[in-house]
Amino acid sequence: MPTHVPAEAHGDERGALLAFLEAQRGGLRRAVLGLTDAQANQRPSASELSLAGLLKHVAETEQGWVETAQEKPHSIARNQDTWHLSFRLEEGETVAGVLAFWDGVARRTEDFVRSVPSLNDTFPLPEAPWYPPEAVQSMRWLVLHLIEETARHAGHADVIRESLDGKTAFVLVDEERTAREG
Repeated sequence: MPTHVPAEAHGDERGALLAFLEAQRGGLRRAVLGLTDAQANQRPSASELSLAGLLKHVAETEQGWVETAQEKPHSIARNQDTWHLSFRLEEGETVAGVLAFWDGVARRTEDFVRSVPSLNDTFPLPEAPWYPPEAVQSMRWLVLHLIEETARHAGHADVIRESLDGKTAFVLVDEERTAREG
């Protein structure tokens, strides 16, 4: 992670967890800095992954997990036949649109995490062959899982971006800082 996550206020575990999640989101956002939609949709490796597809997937996944924790139906229902669509832009979708969608998801995630009475509160996991029957997880687990998921794909994004034009995460951090200050 090429950016520093500031220390939380003493004892603010939620703030610390949310700051680390936001830092990982930043890595993915920076990966598309200065690219066109066409460039962000390129798949320069043996993988089917593109930067645009990673953004969409992580945004949808975050939203889905928060809805699961809220015990709400998923706004975007994916199944075995549509799962692949979470990894690519469909007709009319743009990187800017996905980033705007993700910004909304991120705000709702933070609002939810800050609103739960305790990070020890639990929610049931969906029935799936990879979860134990009647499994529950804590809200703390939820945020840690979102950090894990986002960080995993931020790493993929680093490799894809460097494959596209040679820019590393450190170069992109500098470009983002320069744009913000300029």
